Amino acid sequence: MEFIEACRQLISLDSTPSHGNKEVARWAAAFCRQRGLQVEEQEEIVGDLEQVNIIARHSSERPGAEFLLQTHLDTVDPGPFSLWTDTSANPFEAHIIDGKIFGLGSADVKLDFLCKLEAMAQFKGRTDWKLPPVLVGTFGEETGMQGALKLIRKNKIAAKMAIISEPSDLQLITAAKGFASVEIRIPFSAEEMTYRQEHNLRESTSTQSKLFRGQAAHSSTPHLGESAIVKMMEYLMMLPDSVNIMEIDGGINFNTVPSHAFLEIDMNSQFENPIAKRIASIYRALKTLELEFLSHRDNDFHPSTPTLNIGLVRTNEDDVQITGTCRIPPVIAHETYEGWMDQLRQACEANGAVFRVNDYKKPFRTETTSILAKGCLDELRNMGLNDKPISQSSTNEASIFSRVGIECVCFGPGKREGNMHTPRENVAIADLEKAVEFYKKVIERFCI
Repeated sequence: MEFIEACRQLISLDSTPSHGNKEVARWAAAFCRQRGLQVEEQEEIVGDLEQVNIIARHSSERPGAEFLLQTHLDTVDPGPFSLWTDTSANPFEAHIIDGKIFGLGSADVKLDFLCKLEAMAQFKGRTDWKLPPVLVGTFGEETGMQGALKLIRKNKIAAKMAIISEPSDLQLITAAKGFASVEIRIPFSAEEMTYRQEHNLRESTSTQSKLFRGQAAHSSTPHLGESAIVKMMEYLMMLPDSVNIMEIDGGINFNTVPSHAFLEIDMNSQFENPIAKRIASIYRALKTLELEFLSHRDNDFHPSTPTLNIGLVRTNEDDVQITGTCRIPPVIAHETYEGWMDQLRQACEANGAVFRVNDYKKPFRTETTSILAKGCLDELRNMGLNDKPISQSSTNEASIFSRVGIECVCFGPGKREGNMHTPRENVAIADLEKAVEFYKKVIERFCI
């Protein structure tokens, strides 16, 4: 199978959070076997979805130490299909335009798996390894990195060093922010729930609706997007506290700057402490925390401060759910992070809301003087590519693997800014080819 056709097929397979990655993992496993690798499949049930990690080696025997080449096979939700104008309104249908492949997962990071596989396949039949390479495709990176956690807990690999897939525009990432995924649930009062039910059953009712539009971006770089939810919240702050919220909705997931939001209100209020007033109070607490972030800087990163993104707002039967992320650079002490979370918890409890941290991943930093970082930078320099190490504001599996003593760096084809988590996601074919060559040189340097 030609490389480009493999790219098309991989993009066509849905591995979004609501679908799971079983189908794409089975395809990738079969393709690895076709290229001469021995594959183990680690099956897991997460919620009601079947998920699969695939582990591909040159030998069926597991070594005592190995070099990990890791890629997650899941993607974010694409959002409204109509926004994917470069792929005929279908994010799963790859299009090639001006030497670039457009489609969901093209840059983040499904096609990088094929780059690693292509490099691995060029060493088919080799047995004289000093540090055998292992190619791993994981599930659930976009929803908590469950696949990487399962891999470690079940002791499926013995990695000493690792290159973790991340769109980096072919630059080496040696540090990344951590993140906290937080959820706030603000309950409707019993009177509000009764009123909303009766209101919906009346033949003649009157409400006001407003649609807000923004620009999607990855939650780690909120300054590159325009949050429709923030626009909606600022609008809500200008309304009387007494308005009734009939429906409030925005975003597609906690990890993306939301491009759309919707608010439906009823101006006739009869409640003492309506939910609109409590939502506004919690939003003010979030803005206060954002101001506090500005006094904590780590100049290795851009943006240099911690950041906050409200990615998702949903109206449920008995409450309003707000979900978002905080990005934490390595310079922030854990005690400071915990203080911030406690500050938000107190603001929520003061408004009768429930606050919880659904997930927390620590930041990571690998010294640029390490053997792995220096070797990778040398190879990039020899290829005529940028050999200046960079940091990233998002978080990936390097946070997980580095905690168990695996020396990690991140690398991948595809631009981050204005590309990841947007309907224009794409990667240059020439960059895919350069990534294959880089991985081949890394294997030659560290594994043979």
